[in-house]
Amino acid sequence: MSWKHLFSRALAADPQRLHFAAHSHHLWPDASWLGHLEAWEDAAGLADRKWEKVFGEVIPEAQGHIARELGLPDPATLAFAPNTHDLLVRIVSALPMERPRVLASDGEFHSFRRQSLRWAEAGRIALETVPLHALAERAARGEFDLLFASQVQFNSGEPLTSVEALAALARPEGPWVVIDGYHGFMAKPTDLSACSDRLFYLGGGYKYAMAGEGACFLHAPPGFGPRPEVTGWFAAFDSLAARQGGIGYAPDGRRFLGSTFDPSGLYRFNAVQRMLLAEGLDTARISAHCGALMDQFRASGALPDMALIDPPAPRFLAYKGKGAAHWQQHLASKGIVIDRRDEVLRIGFGLYQDAEDVERLARACR
Repeated sequence: MSWKHLFSRALAADPQRLHFAAHSHHLWPDASWLGHLEAWEDAAGLADRKWEKVFGEVIPEAQGHIARELGLPDPATLAFAPNTHDLLVRIVSALPMERPRVLASDGEFHSFRRQSLRWAEAGRIALETVPLHALAERAARGEFDLLFASQVQFNSGEPLTSVEALAALARPEGPWVVIDGYHGFMAKPTDLSACSDRLFYLGGGYKYAMAGEGACFLHAPPGFGPRPEVTGWFAAFDSLAARQGGIGYAPDGRRFLGSTFDPSGLYRFNAVQRMLLAEGLDTARISAHCGALMDQFRASGALPDMALIDPPAPRFLAYKGKGAAHWQQHLASKGIVIDRRDEVLRIGFGLYQDAEDVERLARACR
């Protein structure tokens, strides 16, 4: 079945383009345009009062969608920010020790990798990195205040299989466990109900949630980090009209909020979620559609000089070899968009592709 009708605007914007980078910059469905329009109309019609709707309706709706997707028992544990880097900085600022000892995988995305290396360089943290498969064993030996790992590695697609084992180590006094779910959220069914009270989870709308930039979120377990040092006035939004005294914090996930932000990403996120519900499309069904396309491409025998990295990621195939740059340039010359990380070629799959698109990609690779 084809779902291209849900993406008519994005596909019509460049009819000759074949976009196989859904894992990177997912094309926006038509519903996101309606959400963006709704954000503009609210800004125009409500003016100063728009924040009452944002906090009273838009954010609670987004919290509900994410809580349903992740199996969270309480949507109020969720906070939002324009990007996950903002949320990462607030988490580390809330740790109750001056120089946290941090353990992470050696394949983390740039938002964590760059910041953690700079913190380590400045003496702000003590950092140790290990391969993802060794993380749980190393963490179990103790000695750390923060454990950080991606649910799915951004470069290779390797999945984290020890989420609950890591969560079992977590304590409010440390260690804290932070899962970067950016390449897992809505790419694979995720149920955090058994450990949501012990781990942080980061995610966003830029990739598989199909909502674009500006819709990132944090699930913050109760009792962990009640007073982030890096904070903004939205962290106590309910008391803004009262006399200002001490530095108060919301008792739920809002304690990790920052300051004024562009809420249009959340409008788009909600509009896309409503579209998926109306179409009967959940993460499992979307994954089945993408999985069939991935199997078709693998069976085509394309890219014979590149080694497929197994197991495949939930929504992209990673091929490693010295010809990665050549293949990216060759396909770009034919109007086909894929991306590359050093010698790893990544080919991503989404709802806006069908079997004919995969065949065109395979022919170009032959």
